[in-house]
Parts: sequence; structure tokens; C-alpha cells
Amino acid sequence: MAQFRCTVCNYVYDEVKEGRKFTELPKDWVCPVCGASKSLFMILSEKPIEPFKQSRTVSEVLIDQIAEWGVKFVFGVPGTSTLGVVDAIRKSNKVKFVQVRHEQVAAFMASAYGKLTGNVSVCLSVSGPGATNLATGLYDAALDHSPVLVLSGMVARQFIGPGSLQEIDQHSFFEPICVFNKILMTEDQTTMLATLAVKHSLLDRGVSNIGLPNDVQKLPSNQDIQTFEGRIPSLAFGVEDSLLDKAAEVIDQAQRPVIVAGFGARGQGNKLLGLAEKISAPIVTTFRMKGVIDETHPYCAGCHGGIGSTAAAKLVEKSDLLVVVGSSFSQFTQLPRKPMVQIDINMKNIAKKYPVKVGLLGNSAILVSKLTKKVQQNQKPDYLNELLNLKQDWNEMLLKEADSSLTPIRPPYIMKVLNDKIADDAVFSLDVGENCWWFGRNFQMKKSQKMVMSGLLASMGFGLPGAMAAALAYPDKQIVCVTGDGGFSQVLGDFLTALKYNMPIKVFVVNNKSLGMIKQEQKVEGYTSSQTELFDFNFADYAKDSGGLGIKVSEPTKLETAVDKALSSSKPTVVDIDSDPKRF
Repeated sequence: MAQFRCTVCNYVYDEVKEGRKFTELPKDWVCPVCGASKSLFMILSEKPIEPFKQSRTVSEVLIDQIAEWGVKFVFGVPGTSTLGVVDAIRKSNKVKFVQVRHEQVAAFMASAYGKLTGNVSVCLSVSGPGATNLATGLYDAALDHSPVLVLSGMVARQFIGPGSLQEIDQHSFFEPICVFNKILMTEDQTTMLATLAVKHSLLDRGVSNIGLPNDVQKLPSNQDIQTFEGRIPSLAFGVEDSLLDKAAEVIDQAQRPVIVAGFGARGQGNKLLGLAEKISAPIVTTFRMKGVIDETHPYCAGCHGGIGSTAAAKLVEKSDLLVVVGSSFSQFTQLPRKPMVQIDINMKNIAKKYPVKVGLLGNSAILVSKLTKKVQQNQKPDYLNELLNLKQDWNEMLLKEADSSLTPIRPPYIMKVLNDKIADDAVFSLDVGENCWWFGRNFQMKKSQKMVMSGLLASMGFGLPGAMAAALAYPDKQIVCVTGDGGFSQVLGDFLTALKYNMPIKVFVVNNKSLGMIKQEQKVEGYTSSQTELFDFNFADYAKDSGGLGIKVSEPTKLETAVDKALSSSKPTVVDIDSDPKRF
């Protein structure tokens, strides 16, 4: 019998107490506390904790403890200062070690896993260079509020300080990245620090680090494992009714309200639609929340911002009220100053950029439903017809752009073919660059699909690690990486990781032989294009020579067949598509 955690509010479904297996619950079952769907639950533990009779090490207790709190994967590279932890993972039947070729990829995978699932995974590094190699991926997790736990090996306690081999001031190094950062100095701290680290990652939505001196990892420990239930608060909270009444009054007075869904609205598509239908409001999303509802749905106006739709831009521009749910107000989203009702679980985000009419602090899973009950039914047929006409104009523009006759192959046509072919429940991992722009602008996601990307950090090289994390989190789904030749080449060596673990990911490389986004930025700012051309490398040959499937596509007439072949393959696959570096 097992326990399952709601990643939205932390409710724990216990099969023993409920007398029914989680898998036997009907598909439309929802969390009894916050209303989250079954798909937003993650398994915690499968067996009740039993007392250990034999002596164990600190490393073994540590791994058993984080496993009890839901950790399933550790990504990393083994080394001298992590041998005790690696051996403990080897002995564990609950935690799997995924060996990568570079620690940056380990950190990106942990970040992506947290964004996709709302659950904690681990990246492991040795002291010194292993720790510093994690930095980019950890900053990605920190800025996008992804729950990640770092287990960082350290030199033995007696060597900390004098300048030993591979010794740096690791505590200071991790401090600006982390919401929790401690060194495990004695065996008595093991379960306490382990549970606090996971707890801080989940509640503060960020990176926790536990520094592990080499000698401490091997010390004997007989500490009991602590259960998850009863140790973490419910996140199903919201403001009192008086503020909701005030927000409802503001919304009722609006003639052209627009709902803006940010990443804080993850999993709340049906509730957002309920509110939208009641007040006749279009739904606009940030890039990271693309697909919270079907983008073909009549109420969806598309993304707002640099890659957004003309429909979203015009509706936001002419709105008289924005109902903003879980947005960080990055400059990329380009939300203007408007009268605003804002919902956010982070009090620092309320009125972060502009003053608001009403700020509602709490979980969007709770507040959107409550607000929907408070507002008046308000049908605006002319407003909705305007939305439909704007969507039609936008869709006609996208269709016109997707010209299948032009060579080099146009990115809009690539996105159209992917849109037509990819599974309705696929998981996408996006890299950063022109490829990302085209996906955000031209691909129309379904709410049954998932997408992960490097948001505020916007780091190249995220696409492949994100796809591998998705393959582990959702082994029965189609996993698609959309990347460019610049981003993919930064992590090319870890395609071997996908091969080692038989991850049937599909990597589509929009290959324009350049840093296309930078070239465009140089043009916009009046600079001469410089240092943006890339060596023309055949990624399909690399995939094939490594043991995967590689497909090279240079003619538009062969693209559909190539995509079909890739999607039907059981191997890690790279489709290298020659594209136009001047198109954007």
C-alpha cells in the first residue's frame, strides 16, 4: 500500500487509511482539499516504515529519508567525495541513480523534473568542480521556483579550510542560489537536515543544498526515518471572503476583462475556464503556461509577449481589467499597466510591478473557484465574437506562414508538421533560441500536453536535459525536444545518457547554422552581424554513429515522412532539419 502527495496543496492520499488503491480511483477523481486532478499527484512511499535491525551509515539513512519524502531520482556524476552516497543509492530499491556526462545536465534535469511534476529530485556532485558545474542548472531552478535538492560532496571535515584538493568554500558558493543551505557535520543531524531540505524546497519552491563531508557519509547511524504526513502544512489557503467580495465587485464592473494565466495557474485550466465563461473573458497565457487550456479553445487568445499572438496583444491592449493568476511579470511577457485583480501564492508578487485594485494572496486552486462563485454571470456576445474574429485572423496568418514549398525549410512549416503529428498527451522540452520563439508563436498546444523550458534564466542547453527528465517522469508518454543547433551542441555529449538509459526521446533540431536569435538582435539594434555563424555539423550522423536513430531533412517534401519515422522509433532519435537563418 502506498501514499500519494497532491503537488498543489500537499494533501496525502493514504491507501491504507482510505481502503482503496489510488490507481482504482475514477479518472475524474480530484483532490478533496484543492480539487487538483489525479495527474497532479506523485507517489511518496510504497511500504510502511519498518525498524532497521542492522547498522547503517549516514548516507544510507539520508537516502532512505529522502525516498520516504518522495524522491525517486538522483542525477549526477560519481566521484571521490560522494562514494558513500553513491553506494547508499546502489543499495536502495526506491531511489535510482541516473549517471550523466556533465553536472550541468544533472542540475537541468532536476530543475525540469521539478517544474514538470512539482516533486523534488536530486542532483549530486563532488566537491569543487562538480559543485561549480551545477551552477547554471541550479540558477534555472531558483529563478523558475522549481523544487530541487542538491547533495554536494565535500572534503573530509579535517581538510575543510586549509586549501585541500578540490576544496572551495562550498557553503558560500551555494548560499545565493539556495532557500536552504546546510552542512551535515554529525550523524545526529541526518534525518533533521534531510527533511528540512525537502520541506524548504517544496514550500519555498527553490533549491536546497546539503553539504556532505566525505568522512561523515561513512559514519554509523541508527536514526529512525521520519514520515511525510504530518510534517508539512497544507497549501490550500486563501484570503478571507471580504477581499474576494471586493475582487468580485471590481470584476463585475469590467466591460472588457482579460484573464492572464501564469505558471502559478498550473493545472487549473478547467477552473480558469469556469471563471472565463461566467464573466465572458478571454484567457491569455504567459509562455510558460502555454497549453493550460487548449489553444484552439474559443476562449483562448494565445500567449502574450514577444512571441505572443496578435489576438492576445490586441485584447490586452483594449482591456479595462486584467485578472492575473500566478504571473511573475517578466519583461518578456510584456503585461501593461492596467486596472488589475491579482492572485498569487507569493505575497512578494502581489503588486510587484504595478499597483492592483485587489490582491488575493493564496493558492490559485482555491481562490479561482471561490472567485467564480462570487462574480455575477455576465454574457458579452459582442466581446466574444471579437475574440473569435481575432483568433481567426491569427490562425490564417500562421497557416499562410507555413509554406511547404520553400527551401531552406521554414520554421513555421516545421511547427505545423509537428503540430499535426505529435501525440495529444506528449511532453515537450524547449531549448532557448529562435527554435523556442517559433514553438511559442506557431505551435498550438493542447491542455493534455505538457511543456517545460528555461524561463527567467533562459539558458541554452536546457532542451535535451529537460527531455530526459520528462522521459523518466512520464515513461509512457511521447517525449519531444525542440532545440536549435546552438543549444543542442552545448549538451551534445549527454545524448549518450539518453542512449544508456534507453530513453526514446525525439530531438528535433531546427538547424540554421547560426545563433539565429542573436543575429536578429544584432539587426534590430543596428549592429553588423558578427560571431553568430556556426560550424555546419550533421547531428543526424552523430546520433546514428552513437547508436540512436538519426534523420537528416533538407527538403520540405521529406519532412512529414521524417517526423513519422522519428515518432514511431523506440530509439533516442535526432531529426536534423536544415532551416533558414534569415527567416525571423
